[in-house]
Amino acid sequence: QVQLMESGGGSEQAGGSLRLSCLASGKTLGDTYFGWFRQVPGKEREGVARFLDNGDTWYAESVEGRITSSVDTAKNTLYHQMDSLKPEDSAMYYCAADRQWWLLVQGHPQYWGQGTQVTVSS
Repeated sequence: QVQLMESGGGSEQAGGSLRLSCLASGKTLGDTYFGWFRQVPGKEREGVARFLDNGDTWYAESVEGRITSSVDTAKNTLYHQMDSLKPEDSAMYYCAADRQWWLLVQGHPQYWGQGTQVTVSS
């Protein structure tokens, strides 16, 4: 079992910044893949960042260059730093995890946080 809890969402003006956090807990986090997703009501859920085995991070084209995701393994916490925010970044943001990499890629990881809302005004 992996438990995930996001925090740090809120309202911000376009051009501003927000940092999301996700505290992960569970018995064996070391063999777990993590990522960030977002979803707007009525639209498909979108993967925005995934942590890779080689230490790199994959970013969706829609956020690349404006987002920095990182992991603090000592604190079991994932971070999602969003800069140069745009109104189209408004969504519910989720951190997610699975022990199967391909399920994360396909957007169907087993473990999800409860989500944190981000609203960006123009």
